[in-house]
Amino acid sequence: MSQRQNLNRLTPYLFVAPAALIIILALFYPIGYMVWGSFRSWDPSQSISETEFVGMANYVRLWMDASFWESFSVTLILAFTVVAAEMVISVGLALLLDRNIRGMSVLRTLFILPMMIAPVVVGLVWRYMFHATYGTFNRFLESVGLPTVDWLRQNPLLSVIIADIWQWTPFIFILSLAALQSMPRSALEAARIDGATGWQQIIHIKLPLMAPVLIVTMLLRLIDAFKVLEVILVLTGGGPGLSTEILALRIARTAREFREPGEAAAMPNYLLMLLMVLTLGILAFTRWQEARARRIKFAAEQEG
Repeated sequence: MSQRQNLNRLTPYLFVAPAALIIILALFYPIGYMVWGSFRSWDPSQSISETEFVGMANYVRLWMDASFWESFSVTLILAFTVVAAEMVISVGLALLLDRNIRGMSVLRTLFILPMMIAPVVVGLVWRYMFHATYGTFNRFLESVGLPTVDWLRQNPLLSVIIADIWQWTPFIFILSLAALQSMPRSALEAARIDGATGWQQIIHIKLPLMAPVLIVTMLLRLIDAFKVLEVILVLTGGGPGLSTEILALRIARTAREFREPGEAAAMPNYLLMLLMVLTLGILAFTRWQEARARRIKFAAEQEG
Protein backbone atom coordinates (compact mmCIF):
# COMPACT_ATOMS: atom_id res chain seq x y z
CA MET A 1 0.00 0.00 0.00
CA SER A 2 1.45 3.36 -1.06
CA GLN A 3 2.06 6.28 1.23
CA ARG A 4 -0.71 8.25 -0.49
CA GLN A 5 -3.23 5.48 0.18
CA ASN A 6 -2.21 5.40 3.84
CA LEU A 7 -2.67 9.15 4.04
CA ASN A 8 -6.11 8.93 2.40
CA ARG A 9 -7.19 6.35 4.97
CA LEU A 10 -5.99 8.53 7.85
CA THR A 11 -7.51 11.77 6.54
CA PRO A 12 -11.06 11.17 7.95
CA TYR A 13 -9.60 10.37 11.36
CA LEU A 14 -7.54 13.56 11.28
CA PHE A 15 -10.69 15.61 10.65
CA VAL A 16 -12.51 13.84 13.49
CA ALA A 17 -9.57 14.08 15.94
CA PRO A 18 -10.23 17.67 17.20
CA ALA A 19 -13.89 16.92 17.98
CA ALA A 20 -12.94 13.58 19.56
CA LEU A 21 -10.37 15.31 21.75
CA ILE A 22 -12.92 17.88 22.92
CA ILE A 23 -15.40 15.09 23.74
CA ILE A 24 -12.75 13.20 25.71
CA LEU A 25 -11.78 16.29 27.69
CA ALA A 26 -15.33 17.56 28.25
CA LEU A 27 -17.09 14.23 28.86
CA PHE A 28 -14.87 11.29 29.67
CA TYR A 29 -12.33 13.14 31.79
CA PRO A 30 -14.93 14.44 34.33
CA ILE A 31 -16.56 10.98 34.49
CA GLY A 32 -13.20 9.33 35.01
CA TYR A 33 -12.27 11.89 37.66
CA MET A 34 -15.57 11.26 39.45
CA VAL A 35 -15.02 7.48 39.43
CA TRP A 36 -11.42 7.93 40.60
CA GLY A 37 -12.52 10.24 43.44
CA SER A 38 -15.14 7.73 44.59
CA PHE A 39 -12.34 5.34 45.62
CA ARG A 40 -10.57 7.88 47.78
CA SER A 41 -11.07 9.62 51.11
CA TRP A 42 -10.29 13.29 50.95
CA ASP A 43 -11.15 16.63 52.42
CA PRO A 44 -11.94 19.63 50.20
CA SER A 45 -8.94 21.43 51.70
CA GLN A 46 -6.57 18.65 50.56
CA SER A 47 -4.70 18.59 47.30
CA ILE A 48 -5.15 15.64 44.97
CA SER A 49 -1.79 14.14 45.94
CA GLU A 50 -2.77 14.07 49.62
CA THR A 51 -5.91 11.97 49.18
CA GLU A 52 -6.03 8.44 50.55
CA PHE A 53 -7.10 5.39 48.54
CA VAL A 54 -9.86 3.53 50.41
CA GLY A 55 -11.10 1.14 47.74
CA MET A 56 -14.82 0.35 47.98
CA ALA A 57 -15.23 1.89 51.45
CA ASN A 58 -17.31 4.83 50.17
CA TYR A 59 -19.64 2.49 48.29
CA VAL A 60 -20.03 0.21 51.31
CA ARG A 61 -20.91 3.16 53.58
CA LEU A 62 -23.49 4.36 51.09
CA TRP A 63 -24.93 0.84 50.79
CA MET A 64 -25.55 0.87 54.55
CA ASP A 65 -26.84 4.46 54.62
CA ALA A 66 -30.66 4.53 54.88
CA SER A 67 -30.86 8.26 54.07
CA PHE A 68 -28.96 7.72 50.80
CA TRP A 69 -31.41 5.04 49.71
CA GLU A 70 -34.32 7.27 50.66
CA SER A 71 -32.99 10.00 48.39
CA PHE A 72 -32.33 7.39 45.70
CA SER A 73 -35.92 6.10 45.93
CA VAL A 74 -37.33 9.65 45.80
CA THR A 75 -35.31 10.22 42.63
CA LEU A 76 -36.62 7.04 41.03
CA ILE A 77 -40.23 7.72 42.02
CA LEU A 78 -40.07 11.27 40.70
CA ALA A 79 -38.36 10.36 37.42
CA PHE A 80 -40.52 7.38 36.50
CA THR A 81 -43.77 9.07 37.56
CA VAL A 82 -43.24 12.26 35.57
CA VAL A 83 -41.99 10.44 32.48
CA ALA A 84 -44.90 7.97 32.51
CA ALA A 85 -47.45 10.76 32.96
CA GLU A 86 -45.83 12.95 30.31
CA MET A 87 -45.73 10.08 27.80
CA VAL A 88 -49.42 9.26 28.28
CA ILE A 89 -50.56 12.90 28.10
CA SER A 90 -48.30 13.77 25.16
CA VAL A 91 -49.19 10.76 23.02
CA GLY A 92 -52.88 11.28 23.79
CA LEU A 93 -52.69 14.93 22.73
CA ALA A 94 -50.75 14.03 19.59
CA LEU A 95 -53.34 11.44 18.56
CA LEU A 96 -56.14 13.92 19.31
CA LEU A 97 -54.58 16.77 17.33
CA ASP A 98 -53.37 14.74 14.36
CA ARG A 99 -55.82 16.33 11.98
CA ASN A 100 -56.30 19.48 9.96
CA ILE A 101 -57.28 22.02 12.58
CA ARG A 102 -57.38 25.73 11.88
CA GLY A 103 -54.76 27.52 13.96
CA MET A 104 -52.65 24.41 14.62
CA SER A 105 -49.41 26.42 14.32
CA VAL A 106 -50.64 28.75 17.07
CA LEU A 107 -51.57 25.78 19.26
CA ARG A 108 -48.10 24.28 18.81
CA THR A 109 -46.48 27.56 19.80
CA LEU A 110 -48.62 27.76 22.93
CA PHE A 111 -47.84 24.14 23.81
CA ILE A 112 -44.06 24.64 23.75
CA LEU A 113 -44.05 27.83 25.83
CA PRO A 114 -43.64 26.07 29.23
CA MET A 115 -40.45 24.26 28.19
CA MET A 116 -38.94 27.59 27.07
CA ILE A 117 -39.25 29.08 30.57
CA ALA A 118 -36.24 28.87 32.89
CA PRO A 119 -36.66 26.17 35.59
CA VAL A 120 -36.12 28.72 38.37
CA VAL A 121 -38.99 30.81 37.01
CA VAL A 122 -41.15 27.69 36.76
CA GLY A 123 -40.41 26.97 40.42
CA LEU A 124 -41.33 30.50 41.45
CA VAL A 125 -44.58 30.44 39.47
CA TRP A 126 -45.69 27.13 40.94
CA ARG A 127 -44.57 28.12 44.43
CA TYR A 128 -46.98 31.03 44.22
CA MET A 129 -49.76 28.81 42.83
CA PHE A 130 -49.24 26.26 45.64
CA HIS A 131 -49.05 28.89 48.39
CA ALA A 132 -51.16 27.88 51.40
CA THR A 133 -52.76 31.33 51.86
CA TYR A 134 -53.08 33.14 48.54
CA GLY A 135 -52.18 30.40 46.05
CA THR A 136 -54.30 29.83 42.95
CA PHE A 137 -55.26 26.28 43.87
CA ASN A 138 -56.42 27.12 47.38
CA ARG A 139 -58.42 30.10 46.14
CA PHE A 140 -60.21 27.77 43.74
CA LEU A 141 -60.88 25.27 46.54
CA GLU A 142 -62.28 28.06 48.71
CA SER A 143 -64.51 29.27 45.88
CA VAL A 144 -66.17 25.85 45.59
CA GLY A 145 -66.47 25.37 49.35
CA LEU A 146 -63.69 22.79 49.78
CA PRO A 147 -60.99 22.87 52.50
CA THR A 148 -57.64 24.32 51.52
CA VAL A 149 -54.44 22.28 51.34
CA ASP A 150 -50.88 23.22 52.33
CA TRP A 151 -49.50 21.73 49.13
CA LEU A 152 -45.80 22.20 49.74
CA ARG A 153 -45.97 20.66 53.21
CA GLN A 154 -48.68 18.03 52.88
CA ASN A 155 -48.02 16.96 49.25
CA PRO A 156 -44.48 18.18 48.43
CA LEU A 157 -43.54 15.41 45.98
CA LEU A 158 -46.89 15.64 44.19
CA SER A 159 -46.36 19.40 43.84
CA VAL A 160 -42.97 18.85 42.21
CA ILE A 161 -44.44 16.20 39.90
CA ILE A 162 -47.23 18.53 38.75
CA ALA A 163 -44.78 21.36 38.02
CA ASP A 164 -42.47 19.05 36.07
CA ILE A 165 -45.31 17.58 34.02
CA TRP A 166 -46.53 21.07 33.15
CA GLN A 167 -43.08 22.13 31.96
CA TRP A 168 -41.91 19.07 30.01
CA THR A 169 -45.04 17.51 28.52
CA PRO A 170 -44.71 19.86 25.48
CA PHE A 171 -41.27 18.38 24.69
CA ILE A 172 -42.66 14.86 24.29
CA PHE A 173 -45.84 16.16 22.63
CA ILE A 174 -43.97 17.91 19.80
CA LEU A 175 -41.84 14.83 19.08
CA SER A 176 -44.88 12.53 19.28
CA LEU A 177 -46.83 14.69 16.87
CA ALA A 178 -43.87 14.82 14.48
CA ALA A 179 -43.56 11.02 14.57
CA LEU A 180 -47.30 10.65 13.99
CA GLN A 181 -47.42 13.02 11.03
CA SER A 182 -44.32 11.56 9.38
CA MET A 183 -45.56 7.95 9.30
CA PRO A 184 -46.50 6.50 5.89
CA ARG A 185 -50.19 7.03 5.18
CA SER A 186 -50.26 3.88 3.06
CA ALA A 187 -50.29 1.76 6.25
CA LEU A 188 -53.33 3.64 7.58
CA GLU A 189 -55.12 3.45 4.24
CA ALA A 190 -54.52 -0.29 4.08
CA ALA A 191 -55.91 -0.67 7.61
CA ARG A 192 -59.04 1.33 6.69
CA ILE A 193 -59.57 -0.83 3.62
CA ASP A 194 -59.35 -3.93 5.84
CA GLY A 195 -62.06 -2.45 8.07
CA ALA A 196 -59.90 -1.51 11.09
CA THR A 197 -61.60 0.77 13.58
CA GLY A 198 -60.00 3.94 14.95
CA TRP A 199 -58.79 2.20 18.11
CA GLN A 200 -57.42 -0.73 16.10
CA GLN A 201 -55.47 1.67 13.89
CA ILE A 202 -54.01 3.36 16.97
CA ILE A 203 -53.03 0.12 18.73
CA HIS A 204 -51.82 -1.92 15.75
CA ILE A 205 -50.57 0.74 13.30
CA LYS A 206 -49.91 4.16 14.79
CA LEU A 207 -48.31 3.24 18.11
CA PRO A 208 -45.99 0.56 16.63
CA LEU A 209 -44.82 2.98 13.94
CA MET A 210 -44.35 5.74 16.52
CA ALA A 211 -42.57 3.41 18.95
CA PRO A 212 -38.93 4.00 17.82
CA VAL A 213 -39.29 7.78 18.23
CA LEU A 214 -41.26 7.43 21.46
CA ILE A 215 -38.69 5.09 23.01
CA VAL A 216 -35.76 7.37 22.25
CA THR A 217 -37.77 10.37 23.48
CA MET A 218 -38.64 8.52 26.69
CA LEU A 219 -34.97 7.63 27.24
CA LEU A 220 -33.85 11.24 26.77
CA ARG A 221 -36.58 12.53 29.05
CA LEU A 222 -35.85 9.88 31.68
CA ILE A 223 -32.17 10.79 31.80
CA ASP A 224 -33.10 14.45 32.11
CA ALA A 225 -35.68 13.73 34.84
CA PHE A 226 -32.97 12.21 37.04
CA LYS A 227 -31.19 15.58 36.97
CA VAL A 228 -34.07 17.90 37.86
CA LEU A 229 -32.85 20.30 40.53
CA GLU A 230 -33.82 23.96 40.16
CA VAL A 231 -37.59 23.47 40.44
CA ILE A 232 -37.17 21.40 43.62
CA LEU A 233 -34.77 23.92 45.14
CA VAL A 234 -37.24 26.76 44.60
CA LEU A 235 -40.40 24.81 45.52
CA THR A 236 -39.34 22.75 48.54
CA GLY A 237 -35.57 22.94 48.99
CA GLY A 238 -35.61 19.15 49.35
CA GLY A 239 -38.01 19.11 52.29
CA PRO A 240 -40.00 18.71 54.37
CA GLY A 241 -37.48 16.28 55.81
CA LEU A 242 -36.19 14.09 52.98
CA SER A 243 -39.53 13.89 51.16
CA THR A 244 -38.24 15.69 48.04
CA GLU A 245 -34.49 15.37 48.52
CA ILE A 246 -33.43 13.86 45.21
CA LEU A 247 -29.98 12.40 44.67
CA ALA A 248 -28.59 15.60 43.15
CA LEU A 249 -29.40 17.52 46.34
CA ARG A 250 -27.98 14.71 48.48
CA ILE A 251 -24.73 14.80 46.51
CA ALA A 252 -24.40 18.57 46.89
CA ARG A 253 -25.05 18.45 50.64
CA THR A 254 -22.68 15.52 51.18
CA ALA A 255 -19.85 17.38 49.46
CA ARG A 256 -20.58 20.86 50.82
CA GLU A 257 -22.11 20.40 54.27
CA PHE A 258 -20.80 16.98 55.32
CA ARG A 259 -17.42 17.57 53.61
CA GLU A 260 -17.25 14.05 52.16
CA PRO A 261 -16.34 14.48 48.48
CA GLY A 262 -15.42 10.79 48.19
CA GLU A 263 -18.91 9.65 49.17
CA ALA A 264 -20.45 12.39 47.03
CA ALA A 265 -18.46 11.11 44.02
CA ALA A 266 -19.66 7.54 44.67
CA MET A 267 -23.37 8.44 44.80
CA PRO A 268 -23.94 9.21 41.10
CA ASN A 269 -22.17 5.98 40.13
CA TYR A 270 -25.07 3.96 41.57
CA LEU A 271 -27.41 6.00 39.37
CA LEU A 272 -25.01 5.71 36.42
CA MET A 273 -25.07 1.92 36.63
CA LEU A 274 -28.87 1.93 36.74
CA LEU A 275 -29.07 4.25 33.74
CA MET A 276 -26.66 2.06 31.76
CA VAL A 277 -28.84 -1.01 32.39
CA LEU A 278 -32.01 0.93 31.46
CA THR A 279 -30.38 2.36 28.33
CA LEU A 280 -29.21 -1.04 27.08
CA GLY A 281 -32.64 -2.54 27.74
CA ILE A 282 -34.47 0.32 26.02
CA LEU A 283 -32.14 0.24 23.01
CA ALA A 284 -32.67 -3.51 22.64
CA PHE A 285 -36.43 -2.95 22.78
CA THR A 286 -36.05 -0.14 20.22
CA ARG A 287 -34.40 -2.50 17.73
CA TRP A 288 -37.26 -4.96 18.17
CA GLN A 289 -39.83 -2.19 17.61
CA GLU A 290 -37.98 -0.92 14.52
CA ALA A 291 -38.05 -4.42 13.05
CA ARG A 292 -41.78 -4.60 13.80
CA ALA A 293 -42.36 -1.19 12.17
CA ARG A 294 -40.50 -2.34 9.06
CA ARG A 295 -42.71 -5.43 8.84
CA ILE A 296 -45.85 -3.25 9.10
CA LYS A 297 -44.60 -0.92 6.35
CA PHE A 298 -43.68 -3.86 4.14
CA ALA A 299 -47.10 -5.46 4.62
CA ALA A 300 -48.81 -2.15 3.77
CA GLU A 301 -46.72 -1.77 0.60
CA GLN A 302 -47.55 -5.32 -0.45
CA GLU A 303 -51.30 -4.70 -0.03
CA GLY A 304 -50.96 -1.39 -1.82
